Amino acid sequence: MRIGLISDTHGLLRPQASQALAGCDRILHAGDIGAAAVLEALARLAPVTAVRGNNDDDAFGLSIPETVDIEIAGLRFHVLHQIAQLRLDALNPRPHIVVYGHSHKPLIERRDDVLMINPGSAGPRRFKLPVTVAEILVATGNEPQARILTLPV
Repeated sequence: MRIGLISDTHGLLRPQASQALAGCDRILHAGDIGAAAVLEALARLAPVTAVRGNNDDDAFGLSIPETVDIEIAGLRFHVLHQIAQLRLDALNPRPHIVVYGHSHKPLIERRDDVLMINPGSAGPRRFKLPVTVAEILVATGNEPQARILTLPV
């Protein structure tokens, strides 16, 4: 199973991001979506689960939850926009993977027994940060493998 991760599109779904996420079985968007059209386009690629970001403050954005807990391929995911709002000890059951955005800085790290992934920003470039998405590959009986995909822009 291939799970695509995207964040901070800010209303811009680049063709390169769509290409990178084509073939995913599921897509998680970690906020600052920017427009319903972004989720509609992603939904043409795979089922999408999204959370609201701090810039999703219009009527559409306010209809999106701030956090989502979801199980995919036997793995528990917790999705939110700002990592500063994460209260990991309060989550029960504890997630295997936390997906977040906001900083526009792609990162994959393990904190104790939790895989933390920020797919970076796939929308307008901020500062000199790369334009990225991420993917998680899940094979039966194996640890999930995550990687950042830098988009050619």
